[in-house]
Amino acid sequence: MGSLTHTSEAAVVPRPVILGIESSCDETAVALVRGDRTIIAQAIASQEAEHAPYGGVVPEIAARAHAERLAPMLAKVMAEAGMTLDDVDAIAATAGPGLIGGVMVGLVSAKALAMASDKPLLAINHLEGHALSPRLADADLAFPYLLLLVSGGHCQILAVEGVGQYRRLATTIDDALGEAFDKTAKLIGLGYPGGPAVERLALQGNPTAVPLPRPMKGSAEPHFSFAGLKSAVLRAVDSGKHQPADIAASFQQAAVDCLIDRLELALAGAGPFPALVVAGGVAANQTVRSALEWLAAKHAMRFVAPPLALCTDNAAMIAWAGYERLALASSDFAGDPLDFVARPRWPLDPDAGKVRGAGVKG
Repeated sequence: MGSLTHTSEAAVVPRPVILGIESSCDETAVALVRGDRTIIAQAIASQEAEHAPYGGVVPEIAARAHAERLAPMLAKVMAEAGMTLDDVDAIAATAGPGLIGGVMVGLVSAKALAMASDKPLLAINHLEGHALSPRLADADLAFPYLLLLVSGGHCQILAVEGVGQYRRLATTIDDALGEAFDKTAKLIGLGYPGGPAVERLALQGNPTAVPLPRPMKGSAEPHFSFAGLKSAVLRAVDSGKHQPADIAASFQQAAVDCLIDRLELALAGAGPFPALVVAGGVAANQTVRSALEWLAAKHAMRFVAPPLALCTDNAAMIAWAGYERLALASSDFAGDPLDFVARPRWPLDPDAGKVRGAGVKG
C-alpha cells in the first residue's frame, strides 16, 4: 500500500512535478504533485457559504468565485512549496466535464501559465481525475479494476483498463446519486451540501422504518435510476408519518442496495476484476464504503477507496492524472494545444451506447 505524503520543504524536488488546477463545480483547487505520489502542496477553497442560500450550486456564482480565488491560491501553493514555474514540468487543468464557466476559468488560467512558462498544457477530463485518484494513494493498484464513480453529477460503473482506456458498463438514466443525496437533504430540511448531512442524520435513524423503492434492482438493464427514489422521499416527507432521521437512514440504505445490485450485475457480465474501486464525492460516505468492502470480500477482490481528501473535487487528482498521461507520452510530446476547448460534457467512454432517459452525463 502506498502512502499519501505531504511536504512543504523547499529542498530540491525530484521530477516530474505537475501543477494541477480544478474548477469544474464549486471547489477551487490548486496542487503540486510529483510522480512519486507526493503532494508537495495544495489548497482547496469551498463555496458552500455562497451556494447554501440557494440549496445548490449556482453556475454564475461559482464561476465568479473561481475567478476571484484562483490567482491568490496559485501564489499561495507555489510559495508554500518554495517553488516557481521553472520547477514545474507540466500544467494540468480540468477541461471538462462540468459547469462550463468554472471550467473555463481554470483552463484559461492554465493556458496562460503554460504559455508564459513554455511548459506543456495537459487538458484533463475531470472524471479521469476521479478514476485515477485511487492510484495516487495506492501504489499497488494496478490495471485493470472495476470502478464505481459516484458524485453529485455522475454515477457510473467502469472497467478501467489503463490510462485513457475506460469501458462504461453502467450509468444513470436520470439523476446521479450525489444529486439524490442533496435533494433528500433539502426535502428534510438539512440544507446544502446535503450528502454529509444525510449521512450524519442517518446514524440516528432506522434504515428499515420507511418503505422506499430500489429503482432498477433486479433489472437486466445494467443502469442506475434515482429519480423515483427522490420522489418517494418527497412522499414520505409530505405524509408526516416519519421522523427525518428515519427518512435519511432509509434513503441511504435504499441507495446502497441499488449500488450493490448494479455492481453484482456488472461483475456477472464483465468480471472478474482484481479490485473493486470507488471514487467521487459519494465515496466519502462510510456506509457506502462498508457495503462495497463487503461486496469486494464476497467476490475475493481487493477493495480500494482513496482517502477522504481525494474523494471530493481536488486538484491533486488532476495533477496526478496529468502525470499518468505524461508518463505514457512520447519524448517529443508537447502537451495539448493551447486552443483546447472547454467541454461541458466529456464521456470517459465515447463509444458507449446511448441509454434511455437523461443518462448522457460525462
